[in-house]
Amino acid sequence: MTTLSERISQSAFDGSRLRVILLLDLHDGAQKQFLEAYEHMRNHVASVPGHISDQLCQSIENPSQWLITSEWESAPPFLAWVNSEEHVETVQPLHSCVRDTRSLRFSVLRETGQPFVATHPSARQGLQAAARVGEGVVRHALTFTVKPGSEQAVAKILAGYSSPAARVDEHTRLRRTSLFMQGNRIVRAIEVQGDLMAALRHVSRQPEVRAVEEAINPYLEQDRDLDDPNSARLFFTRAALPAVHHVAADGRNSDEVNRHALFYRAKADCGLAVARFLAQQDEIAADDPRSPVASSTVFQRDDLVVRLIDVSGPLTGHPSLALGIQGHRKAATLARLLIGGDRVAEGDEAKISRFLRDADMQLITDRYAPPES
Repeated sequence: MTTLSERISQSAFDGSRLRVILLLDLHDGAQKQFLEAYEHMRNHVASVPGHISDQLCQSIENPSQWLITSEWESAPPFLAWVNSEEHVETVQPLHSCVRDTRSLRFSVLRETGQPFVATHPSARQGLQAAARVGEGVVRHALTFTVKPGSEQAVAKILAGYSSPAARVDEHTRLRRTSLFMQGNRIVRAIEVQGDLMAALRHVSRQPEVRAVEEAINPYLEQDRDLDDPNSARLFFTRAALPAVHHVAADGRNSDEVNRHALFYRAKADCGLAVARFLAQQDEIAADDPRSPVASSTVFQRDDLVVRLIDVSGPLTGHPSLALGIQGHRKAATLARLLIGGDRVAEGDEAKISRFLRDADMQLITDRYAPPES
């Protein structure tokens, strides 16, 4: 029998401690500047809620290679920090020192001996309950806004570009890209088999992608210069919409599965609560044969929450289940967290159907990588 943990391949909500690893390769002669920037960052992050500890390590084989590790009470406080403007400003001095960087994030599953920081209460608890079994696919999204009135022009550009090469290297491959729009907001969701960062670097270098990025530049509300590495980095850092939960049900995939993105307008400071609620409801739905949802990925940053779902049959067939609601009481819970949520508060199916239609984003393009020969 498939266990719940085997259905979940990504989750920030398992309650376990988080280990973050940052691999750095410094420019020649940049060590003094790097150490000063690190001290500034370390002193700042020490006061961030949820942070437990960090270490700075230098390679014994190559002195230009450094490792920063940090431990957090759980994933949500780290994601809130790393996606904040405060974080962007804090780490800015590091970028001029670094030739290359790679960030890795792990839930703590097992440990031996004494916890790393035995005096911190969170260091003595919070192990991941069970290993997740996935298919090796990483999901990520970007979101940004365009100037009002430019929506049709941008949609045409985004729907008409040529797909980049799917194969990144022997271990990594682009699987799927889905683009959605609601009003002047764009959401681009990608699925990668293998290394997400390698795939993102690969995509950024492809002439097809570079051409479409240049074409939409005049329409963006946030200015960027793709020829300026710092400007491009800031734009994509602020546009990142991390996947915080993914669950897939058994036996519901068919030729009639349709992809939708639902945009949940969370009230101020309620984005994380909305994402956690939807993740819990989707776990329950994975065991519910009535649910039309074959798989669900919840993306969240601040008060922006997007739920990407693959649905068997029409979206409106079971509006409550499609919206991520199991029962009237749960409808009231979700309603309290959403702007305009009064339409779902009483669990009325007609009102929920109207809310669902409003939340459903317009699909611009949905592209699968071609099968490899």
